[in-house]
Amino acid sequence: MRIDVLGAVRALRDDGTPVDLGGPRHREVLARLVAAEGRMVATDTLVDDLWAEPPVRAVGALRTFVAALRRAIEPDRPPRTPPRVLVTEGPGYVLRLPRDNVDVHRFEDALARARRTPDALTGLDAALAAWRGPAYADVTGSAWAERERTRLEELRLEGMELRARLLLDSGAGAELVAELGAHVTEHPWREPAWGLLARALHRAGRQADALATLRRARTMLADQLGLDPGADLRRLETDILHGAATLQPARTVWTAGVRLGPRTTVELARTLALAGGDALVHSRRDRLAAAQAAERTGDIALTARVIGAYDVPALWSRADDPEQSRAVVAAAERTLTALGPDSPAELRARLLATVAVESRSADLSGSERRRAGQAAREAEALAREWGDPALLVFALNGVFLQSFTRPGLAAARDAIGAEILDLATRHELTNFAVLGRLIRLQSASALGDLHAATAHAEAAEQLAVSTEASLVPVLTGWFRARATAARSTEPGGPTAATAAAHYRAAETALADTAGMPGLHRGLFALALLGLRLLHGRPAPTDPALDWGPYHPWTRPLVLLARNRVEEARTALAGAPEPPLDHMQEALWCLTAHAAARLGERPVAARAAAALRPARTEHAGGASGMLTLGPVARYLAEAEACARKR
Repeated sequence: MRIDVLGAVRALRDDGTPVDLGGPRHREVLARLVAAEGRMVATDTLVDDLWAEPPVRAVGALRTFVAALRRAIEPDRPPRTPPRVLVTEGPGYVLRLPRDNVDVHRFEDALARARRTPDALTGLDAALAAWRGPAYADVTGSAWAERERTRLEELRLEGMELRARLLLDSGAGAELVAELGAHVTEHPWREPAWGLLARALHRAGRQADALATLRRARTMLADQLGLDPGADLRRLETDILHGAATLQPARTVWTAGVRLGPRTTVELARTLALAGGDALVHSRRDRLAAAQAAERTGDIALTARVIGAYDVPALWSRADDPEQSRAVVAAAERTLTALGPDSPAELRARLLATVAVESRSADLSGSERRRAGQAAREAEALAREWGDPALLVFALNGVFLQSFTRPGLAAARDAIGAEILDLATRHELTNFAVLGRLIRLQSASALGDLHAATAHAEAAEQLAVSTEASLVPVLTGWFRARATAARSTEPGGPTAATAAAHYRAAETALADTAGMPGLHRGLFALALLGLRLLHGRPAPTDPALDWGPYHPWTRPLVLLARNRVEEARTALAGAPEPPLDHMQEALWCLTAHAAARLGERPVAARAAAALRPARTEHAGGASGMLTLGPVARYLAEAEACARKR
């Protein structure tokens, strides 16, 4: 079997199937033994590492975890025979696996070999490519894990820089500029990185840029740290100025099999994005840095490839960092213009799909939204012409995100999700298969088909096991809370309090895991409001609730719940039309309900006109995360109010 800790902790059998390791504590025990590198870890040490304040029966609990891990790791071990992998030794436990069976040990060994001999570059490439995110990513709140993460991250950065140096010695140059530029942007205090970037620029024939890079390093070190550059940077600047022979590659022949490597900065960012949490935040930052670094090279085709390589499946119709999204869209548009209309269809399709995917901020102007929709359609057409399934699912992702043009389009979005799922399944594009399942879950939820939505949720969760997509169970947890809320209105169903508790648990998981503020802010408060409306109760008035971006549409109902009628009327008059995203039906229903309560006929008429195409859908259901009940109920209220004289 194989154990991986460079990312979330997991174990895989020889055939690649995942081992169910159990809960967080089980995985932490296994991870702690991996970190011991074959040495025994005493029971007392394990207890102290697992609990800041160990419970009374901590040793017994630890033994239970170990027993469960042994059953998972060696399921075929005959009864009463000693374990061979997780072994009791003296006063503790030891993990006995060959070093090649543990990714972190393979990485450390590959780095050690590459330090000794340049011929080990291919192994270092593979070892760096094995990183799926921060080491021990799902072991949180443990001092030992934080120490290991810090140590291994330093080794990873050293490995990236060693790899770049070996490639430069082999004759590489221009191919490394974008990658090293992004690396320096992310880690500006690493002097070796500045030197490598300057060497790459010089190798690419850009002596002035190489010298400017070294000047930037000197200025940054002096201004922010009060330090002078080290001897290596000073010597490199002198060598560049004088064209020293030492700047020539150690081997001028490009060795067969030595290349830039599969895990460039943007590719690593793409992988990290699927992990959620801090990894997702770092992923976005790395992605933008890589795009900006590519632009600085002046190589338009390279820039197009770097921008378009971040084909991360996107489900939510609101950007978490609108400013960064705008920067990416602007870079993509500049690159499209520079490429011209006769450029390769693949590059244009990827850039247009990027524009469509990133242009999902709620505050887009009308012209920006029209441009995004046009980009989605053009990307789809080019991708169909090109015939690459991976490119087509990326383009369809953009079509999906630009499909929220009015209420009532759940069936159309389900068709998009079905095509994405079909393509991804047939061509083994697992991450997009997850996306297809989640789109279909949302669509079934919007149409009130909880049975179909549950089937898609279960299928998405199964796929997520193999892709390490930790965001998936967070999202499906919200769907199950939404389903519980809907059933709480049925005879014999769960209570409203039970549904509220499910929403609370989903909120905790989202806050701890996702790293998606555009999704997270205001969601729990809106879910509670929907639950209360399902049961005919007034809006919650707890001042601690964060309504986030939904405040303009929820405020009239909160004020009504406080009997502040005239203030509610003023708030309703000031509420804008809902943004064109997953929540538009829900926010129109809140507007309709408040207008009916207040007798505001013009507002009720506008809400009714907007909601009629969605009369068969469920308010909030398009998110797959909450519900206010059938749209038809709110539509009837609004129409009745609008007819009154």
